[in-house]
Amino acid sequence: MTFDRTRSAGVLAGELARLYSAELQRRLAPLGLSAAQFLVLSELWSEDGQTQRALTGRLGVEQATMANTLARMERDHLVTRTPHPDDRRSQLVVLTEAARQLEVVAVTAAIEVNDAVLEGLPPAERELFLSMLGRIVSALRDRDGRQQA
Repeated sequence: MTFDRTRSAGVLAGELARLYSAELQRRLAPLGLSAAQFLVLSELWSEDGQTQRALTGRLGVEQATMANTLARMERDHLVTRTPHPDDRRSQLVVLTEAARQLEVVAVTAAIEVNDAVLEGLPPAERELFLSMLGRIVSALRDRDGRQQA
């Protein structure tokens, strides 16, 4: 029995993720952003004023990872934390004006990287590929959630 890494969904997905992340990082670096910061910003551009816990859940990262990312973002004046109006134990993560001004150029960079990743596929295959990836990720998240419960 042999393992063919060229036919392994996990190996190929990992390689795709590595290559995508490297290119996204290359495109975001001139803006002073990391890929992790971009993901947090993209959530906040969509819905500003979220708790750290909400961001952690939406992005599927560990609490400590999110805390470190937000600390760097605060240091870099991309976000501030304000008291939660309904929960004294929580704070809301809020975009600064500097972060709002990065939205168009950062999102454009991410779209261009996504387009480059998919450029070898005709439009119908792009949609099928993205649909299938979405279903696989959703199924794995569901499975992971059941195993942790």
